[in-house]
Amino acid sequence: MSGSRYFIGVDVGTGSARAGVFDEEGQCLGTGKRDIEIYRDHAHMVEQSSANIWQSVCHSVRAAVEAAGISSQSVVGIGFDATCSLVVLGEGGKSLAVGPSERPERDIIVWMDHRAIGQAERINAQGHDVLRYVGGRISPEMQTPKLLWLKEHRPDTFAGAWQFFDLADFLTWRSTGSLARSTCTLACKWTYLAHERRWDPDYFRQIGLSELADEAFSRIGQEIVEPGTPVGQGLTEAAAHDLGLPVGTAVSAGMIDAHAGGIGTVGIGGTPELNMGYVFGTSSCTLTSTTDPKFVPGVWGPYFSAMVPGLWLNEGGQSAAGAAIDQLVSFHPAFPEASERARALGVPLPVMLADLAVAKQADASEAVSLARGLHVVPEFLGNRAPFADPAARAAIAGLGMERDLDSLIALYVAGVCGIGYGLRQIIEAQAQAGADVQQIIISGGAGQHDFTRQLLADASGKPVIAPQTLEPVLMGAALLGATAAKSFADLKQAMQALSRPGRVYQPAVGQIRTTHKNRYSAFCTLQLELRKMRDF
Repeated sequence: MSGSRYFIGVDVGTGSARAGVFDEEGQCLGTGKRDIEIYRDHAHMVEQSSANIWQSVCHSVRAAVEAAGISSQSVVGIGFDATCSLVVLGEGGKSLAVGPSERPERDIIVWMDHRAIGQAERINAQGHDVLRYVGGRISPEMQTPKLLWLKEHRPDTFAGAWQFFDLADFLTWRSTGSLARSTCTLACKWTYLAHERRWDPDYFRQIGLSELADEAFSRIGQEIVEPGTPVGQGLTEAAAHDLGLPVGTAVSAGMIDAHAGGIGTVGIGGTPELNMGYVFGTSSCTLTSTTDPKFVPGVWGPYFSAMVPGLWLNEGGQSAAGAAIDQLVSFHPAFPEASERARALGVPLPVMLADLAVAKQADASEAVSLARGLHVVPEFLGNRAPFADPAARAAIAGLGMERDLDSLIALYVAGVCGIGYGLRQIIEAQAQAGADVQQIIISGGAGQHDFTRQLLADASGKPVIAPQTLEPVLMGAALLGATAAKSFADLKQAMQALSRPGRVYQPAVGQIRTTHKNRYSAFCTLQLELRKMRDF
C-alpha cells in the first residue's frame, strides 16, 4: 500500500540466518532463510565464518522482501538478533583464525563451544564480585573465558585483534560501521555492569585480561546502548547494496537471539514481570523480568536493561533442548526406520513422534503414561541452570530391549518430560529468590507442536501461552528496527502494542499432576546421583 512502512527482523541462529518483513500491525508478510556453515574439527570446538553469515543474512533479507511483495524502498527499520558467539577481527575488519585450522575465515567461536572450560573454572575460583551478576559462576559459553583462552592458546590472534564482537554487534557494525554495542550482549555475556554503566577493570586484571582494561576497553566496547536505540547513520551504502535496502535505513542495536524471542513475547498482557519467556530451540533459554534485581544462584544475571529497557533480567535455560531430543532418539534401534518414515512424510522426526504420541491417547496430557517407568535427564551438554554445571551429563533409566516404534515414542515422551522438569527446576529456584512468574510464553522452533507445549505445561506446572505470531523471534528483532525508526516511543510501547496471545495450554490436574510430581522427584534424584558418581 502506498505510504506503508515496513520493518525487517533478522535472526541468526546456530544453523541458519532468517529474515522476516513485518507491517505496522505486527503481521509477518514474508520470510527468507539460508543455512550457515558450521565447523566441528576438534572436541569441544565449534567455529563459524562471519563472511558466510553475512552472505546468508543478505540472501535472507532479499528473499523475505521478495516473498512479502513490497518495495524495498518502503523498509524503514531493521533489527538483528544472533547467537552469543564471539567474532574476532583484525585491522580493517580482516578475519582472524580462532582455532588450530589456521583458516582466517573461521573467525567465530560459536556460543556452544566449550574450549574454555578450564579458563571458566579458574575465573570462578577467584570469586570476583562481578560474578554475582552471572548467577555466581561464569560459563564457558560466555566471552571472557573465551578471550582468556585466545590469549593463552593463540596469543598472536589475541594481540592482533582490532575488535572482539558479540555476533549481534558484529552485524550492526557490518551494517552501519558503528562500533556501538548493545547492553543485551555485553551485560549477558561480557560482564558489563549495565546498571552502573561501566566495565569493572579490576575483574579483567584479576583474571588475566589486563590489556583490555589498560586499553579502556576499546576492543570490546566503549559506546554501549540499549536495544531499540538507532546506531550510526543507518545502513551504509555498501551494506544497503548487499541487503537490497535503502541507504540510511534505521538499524537498531542488536540482541541475543533468545532475548529477541523474549521481546516478541513477554509483552503479552502488558506486564512483562508476570511472564517467563521460554525460547525452545537447539538450546533453551528462560527469560524473567523484574523491577528490582534478584540474585538466583546458578541463573545468569540479574542484568539491567538487557532485554526490556529499565527492567532486570534473569536468564536460565538448558544447554541442549531440541538438540537433546535429537540426540536422545538417535540412540534408539528404531531411529533409522523412523527417520525414513518422517522423511517420506516431509516432517522432522520429533514432529512425527509427537503426532504419533497424541494419536495413542484421547488427550495429549495422558500421553505421559506412555513413558511409565522410563526417565530421562537430558543434560548431554551440561546443566546451564540452576546448577551452572558444564560437566553434568545425561541419563536414561528404565530401558528394556524393545526395538519397535512404540518404544521410540515412549523414549521421546520421556525426553520432553525431562526438558519440562529442567524448566520446573529453574522456575522453582527463581521463585525461592523472589523472581516468581505466573505463566510461560513459549517460542522457538522446537516448541511449536501442540503436544510439546501441553507436556511442558504439565511437567512445569505453569500455563504455557503461545504467541499469536508464528514468528516471535523475527518479530522481536523487527520491533527493534521499528523502535529505531521511531515508529514507537520506546521498545516497551512496541512490545505492548504488537505482542498478542494465542492458544493457552493449562497444566493438567488430578492423577496426571500427581504423576508429574512423582516423575519430577525421580528426575531430581537421578540428577543428584549422577553428580555423585561421575568421577569414578
